[in-house]
Amino acid sequence: MHELRERLETHQVAIYFAAIVAAVACAFALSGTASWEAAINPALALMLYVTFLQVPMAELRRAFTQMRFLGALLVANFVVIPVLVGLLVQLLPVDPLVRLGVLLVLLAPCIDYVVTFSHLGRADARLLLAATPALLIAQMLLLPVYLNAFLGASAAGPVQLAPFLDAFVWLIAVPLLLAALTQFWAAKHASSVKVSAVLGLLPVPATAFVLLVVVAAVVPQLGSAREIALKVAPIYVAFAVAAPLLGWLIARLFRLEAPAGRAVAFSAATRNSLVVLPLALAVPGAVPVLPAIIVTQTMIELISELVYMRSIAKFGGGSDAR
Repeated sequence: MHELRERLETHQVAIYFAAIVAAVACAFALSGTASWEAAINPALALMLYVTFLQVPMAELRRAFTQMRFLGALLVANFVVIPVLVGLLVQLLPVDPLVRLGVLLVLLAPCIDYVVTFSHLGRADARLLLAATPALLIAQMLLLPVYLNAFLGASAAGPVQLAPFLDAFVWLIAVPLLLAALTQFWAAKHASSVKVSAVLGLLPVPATAFVLLVVVAAVVPQLGSAREIALKVAPIYVAFAVAAPLLGWLIARLFRLEAPAGRAVAFSAATRNSLVVLPLALAVPGAVPVLPAIIVTQTMIELISELVYMRSIAKFGGGSDAR
């Protein structure tokens, strides 16, 4: 089981792109997107459940005792990165919907596959994994504030509070509670070892399934939004270059050890595109512009992660283990 899990994590980028290719094929072969759209939130909940399941409750306590790491993580993601994003969106067309899409995806730090990418990049992945609930709660609380600050109340008005509350309940509270209950059950039953091993295999397949569902739901609706996707792509490339360097700089200012610093760099560079998509779809007139903007970021990010796994691993030098 452990060997299979290592293979899944090592080849996850190839698995994700295979899921995207399969999704495009499904989108053209099967008419209609309603069923795919209906599957997005359940698929996300499953992905987050198996992600949270990898976090021992003791590790959650560890994350909140590592105050320098948590401070660096929060400053990087919710102070420094918003400043970078605020500068980058000035290069976009003066279109509130386009800017809204870019802000939605770039202001939200990833809480799922960033963990396995950071592990492969010699970062302290367990510490980052333990901090994922805090990251998700913080972004859900702060995202409306940032949107209002960057866009103004009138432009940010179509972003309703209800989808954020719904996402908090179904994508944070329920998966986290189920993960805690599963761990409690596993601690009481010796027969749970095999079940836990199987569940440990699921994060990469679950993320691939989310990509398949999301892309299959979005591709038929892209249409004229392809031109907009091309306009936002350079912004995402610039972000992909600057964000990990800024994350590493913050980690150095907080005097973190190299593995923890790499975790901050990965977190700063990797965004929560899959989880914010349901929020974007709830915006009136979102389709096809917002889905196109968000999926474009996902494609560029997956390619960037291949570079990060090699380049961020060298940050700080040394021969520390993953």
